Amino acid sequence: MMMKIDRKPHITEDKKMIPIENYGVKCMSMGFLVEKDAPIVWRGPMVMSALVKMTRGVDWGNLDILVVDMPPGTGDAQLTMTQNLQLSGALIVSTPQDIALLDARRGANMFSKVGVPLLGFVENLSFFKCPHCGEPSFIFGKEGARNTAASMGHNFLGEIPLEVDVRKGSDEGIPVVISAPDSAISKAYGDTAQNVVNKLEELSNEPSLHPEINL
Repeated sequence: MMMKIDRKPHITEDKKMIPIENYGVKCMSMGFLVEKDAPIVWRGPMVMSALVKMTRGVDWGNLDILVVDMPPGTGDAQLTMTQNLQLSGALIVSTPQDIALLDARRGANMFSKVGVPLLGFVENLSFFKCPHCGEPSFIFGKEGARNTAASMGHNFLGEIPLEVDVRKGSDEGIPVVISAPDSAISKAYGDTAQNVVNKLEELSNEPSLHPEINL
């Protein structure tokens, strides 16, 4: 829905799925493979098998960056990714509230334990800026992810405010960076993305202990 894609991927002769592209981004999602309102009720082994198919079973071609959006937690899904792919790094995204930061800390510690470099923290829903007076309201707390990153010795890479235009764009399938590229919220996304790229480039210059894996 967020990428305005409502079709299923084609399959190559060697039985690999072809990712669907929109806005210059190649996408693959379980949402492409099931009916619109069908629940995905899977146990651990099925989740792990699906993750392998969504990575190695896809003809990604040449990519700048492969981003895998993972659910919160430190379970089978996260461990499968660390065991089956050479990850350049993990990015922790959290709201500033304490209850969300509990999972964020666990996630950061898990990736460190399994040898995946931590790129840093990004804070989502950092604040709501009143469209009338411009006063920010820190609905979910103030600078929670920033302070957590500092306390754990990790980088803080950006904050994304709570914006009505982001919600509208997500529902309509038009990213705000496309519909309003010069807006403050688009700049926040762009600055955060650039910080992530800078950190990846920094890590790429460090010696790696992992073999290269081609999808």
